[in-house]
Amino acid sequence: MFDIHPATLADAGEVFTLQRAAFVDEAQAHGDPFVLPLTEGLDRIGRVLAQPDALVLKAVEGHRIVGAVRAAVAGANAVVGRLAVAPDRRRLGIGRALLTRVEEELLARHPGLTSLTLSTGAQGAREQRLYRERGYAETSRERVADHLVMVHMRKEVVPAVRSGAAG
Repeated sequence: MFDIHPATLADAGEVFTLQRAAFVDEAQAHGDPFVLPLTEGLDRIGRVLAQPDALVLKAVEGHRIVGAVRAAVAGANAVVGRLAVAPDRRRLGIGRALLTRVEEELLARHPGLTSLTLSTGAQGAREQRLYRERGYAETSRERVADHLVMVHMRKEVVPAVRSGAAG
């Protein structure tokens, strides 16, 4: 069983290692060893984790980080990214649980959000299926290289009603 907690700066090395392991198959599927999660350095992950408003969650089994996800807010939209699960721990609900939890955290911290967006490779049928099951719909496809097409997805959310508001 796993637990989900906020990641801290002390987790940077393990999140870096997890991310590299988790995205190798995506790189192979696209024939591109330079997909963004594989080129992001440890220093960049550390900078993200050091930001006071960072939302990076980790799934932990025992002392091992087996999954991670991050999100950033821009206005009324949040961008979910870098959903990663250790290859040997896939298909156990870790990715689904991380996605659910990051959405809950985003909506709790930012009640005015109206949408959540994310992107995934066009070759990632399993990932796209998960996102569709969670309410995301494809909004566009973008060819970023001859061999790489990104699928952009969006989920509309209803902003929280503030208590005491006129109704």
